[in-house]
Amino acid sequence: MAQSQEVISIGQLAHRTGLSISAIRYYETQGLVAPGRNAGGQRRFLRSDIRRLSFVMIAQQLGFTLTDIHQQLKTLPMGRTPTKRDWERISRGFRRTLDQRIDTMTRMRDRLDGCIGCGCLSLKSCALYNPDDRIGRKGPGPRYLTGDDPDPR
Repeated sequence: MAQSQEVISIGQLAHRTGLSISAIRYYETQGLVAPGRNAGGQRRFLRSDIRRLSFVMIAQQLGFTLTDIHQQLKTLPMGRTPTKRDWERISRGFRRTLDQRIDTMTRMRDRLDGCIGCGCLSLKSCALYNPDDRIGRKGPGPRYLTGDDPDPR
């Protein structure tokens, strides 16, 4: 850890992020943060680790796994504060995934009350959108919600 950068204690990091000290230690074991140690052996974090852990918390709330998050965070520099360009680079991958999830959720919201292509044929609209369960040939599950378009032919 570079000596010229401002460092904070685990307690200060916990206070600023709202995470428990044990959660921060867990994230350390997962390689999401890498504190240095002072002469007394106490953990010392870069002030930029506030952002790193805040990013972890937000990404988890958005449904990303710690493995997903770790893969992205390991492209950030350790031992120096990531730049805006660094953060923009890792956000591109998350943005693509989020856009796909938004598209899926929008389709779900818009089609959930109609035929979803699951093959149950329990709604009158299913006879129009999925006659004789033709969509079933494309695979199992709610085909229209997972991306297949209704094909009345």
